[in-house]
Amino acid sequence: MTEAQIDDAKARLEKFLSRRPQVDASAYVAHGATLLGAVKIGARANIWPGAILRADIEEIVIGEGSSIQDGVCIHLADDLPTVVGAFVTVGHRAVLHGCRIGDGCLIGMNSTVLDGAEIGERSIVAAGAVVPPRMRVPAGSMVVGCPAKIKKTLSEEEQAALRLWAEKYLVVSAAHKAKFGGQTF
Repeated sequence: MTEAQIDDAKARLEKFLSRRPQVDASAYVAHGATLLGAVKIGARANIWPGAILRADIEEIVIGEGSSIQDGVCIHLADDLPTVVGAFVTVGHRAVLHGCRIGDGCLIGMNSTVLDGAEIGERSIVAAGAVVPPRMRVPAGSMVVGCPAKIKKTLSEEEQAALRLWAEKYLVVSAAHKAKFGGQTF
């Protein structure tokens, strides 16, 4: 690493670590979740215990009504934010790194979406799949495997059903927030 690269990294850290998470008042952030730096959480989104959202060198944006489940790790690449659209469900222990997830997607448990990858709206990344850097997944697709490959195009009914997963967690998170409270920012 050159001196210039080190200086750039220090400048980026200073810029993003000085920012505090911005969490919509209607969102739920469970005790035990970690939000660090330039994180933006949209209305009614829910972040569960053990989730780590570390925005120390770029931004992380979580859209309205999205569910970031237990043990999910969200980070960034040097020049790539991580953006999760509205009504997305990110399953337990998934990793999102410097990628973009379209509205209404289901990201399966233990899956990984890497730097510069883009998942089109209303798509599924199957459990355990690894989406390689810069892969573009068309809207309404299902990808599986390591490395991920497009397995099929989802029917209109399958695509519409994906939002129901996120809506289920709106009900669950509201109950948790009412009973246990949550973190405040």
